[in-house]
Amino acid sequence: MTPAQDAADASAQINWPQTLDAFIGYLISECGLAENSIAAYRRDVREFIDLLTDRDVGRAGNVTPQIVQSHLVHLAERRLALSSIARHLASVRMFLRFLFVTGAVREDIGALLDSPKRWQRLPKSIPRNQMDELLDAPQKGEPFYARDRAILELLYATGMRVSELASLRASDVNLDVGYLRCIGKGRRERIIPIGTRAIEAVRIYRTGLRSALTETAVSEDALFVSRTGRRMDRTNIWRLVNRYASSAGITGSVGPHTIRHAFATHLLEGGADLRIVQELLGHTSVATTQIYTHVDISRLKGIHERCHPRQ
Repeated sequence: MTPAQDAADASAQINWPQTLDAFIGYLISECGLAENSIAAYRRDVREFIDLLTDRDVGRAGNVTPQIVQSHLVHLAERRLALSSIARHLASVRMFLRFLFVTGAVREDIGALLDSPKRWQRLPKSIPRNQMDELLDAPQKGEPFYARDRAILELLYATGMRVSELASLRASDVNLDVGYLRCIGKGRRERIIPIGTRAIEAVRIYRTGLRSALTETAVSEDALFVSRTGRRMDRTNIWRLVNRYASSAGITGSVGPHTIRHAFATHLLEGGADLRIVQELLGHTSVATTQIYTHVDISRLKGIHERCHPRQ
C-alpha cells in the first residue's frame, strides 16, 4: 500500500458496527481468545464506538488519544473500578491496533496511552476451617446433594475457573487415573490431578444423580447438568456456591473464584512450589501467581522461629 492509498483509507468514512464485527472475527480467527474474553472485548469496544458515534467521529483517522482519554474519564465518572477501566482500555487498545494493522489508520495511537495505575489487591480467600464448612454445606436428602457436593469438591480440588468447570465433559474426567482434562483461557489445555475426596464425590454423582438427570437428554455430554438434564452455566454455578457459602455462615460475596483463590493460597501455605501452582491454575506467567504468596503474620513468625539460626 502506497502512502497516498494509506492516507486515503485513513480519511474515508467508516462503518463502525461493521468494523466491530470484523474486529471480533479477527479475535476469533487470529487470536484464539476464549468465548468470555471475546464477549468482554465486544462489550467494551461497543461502548467506545458509541462515544465515537455521539461525537460524529466518522473517520478512523480522526480518533485521537484525547478522545480515548475522555472515554476513560466518562468511565471513571460512572464510578467503575480501576480494574474495570484498565480492562476497557486494554480492549480499546486492541481495537486501535486492529485499525492500524488493517490500514484504517496510519498510527497505532493505542501504544501512546498509559494504563491507569492501580493498587494490587490481595485476592479474597477462605480460611481452611471455613472451607471445610463450605464443602460440608450440602446436606444429604437434598434433591441435588450429590451434584452440588461434587461441584464444590472439584472446584476446591482443582482450582478451576467457573467457565472451565461449566465446560467440562463427562469424558474429560478419568476417575480411575485421578486426573481431568481442562480447556482454559485461549483454548489452552492442561491436565489437573483430582484429590481422593473429589474423586469419590464425582463418582457418586456421575453414577447416580447425573444418570437420572440425563435420561431425557442422552446426548448431553456435560459433566454437571441442571434439573432439566442440560449443561449448567456459569451463573447457576456461581449462585450455587454463593448459596452454600451463606448457609455455612461465610459473610460477603463468595463465588467459584473465591474457592480458586483458596485452592492456590492453601497449596502455597502447605509448601507447594510456586511454579506447580502456576501450572495447576493455568497462568501463562508466574507473575500472576505471585499474588498468592501472601501469608499471615503467625505463619511468618512460625517459619522465622523454625528456620532462623539465632532462634
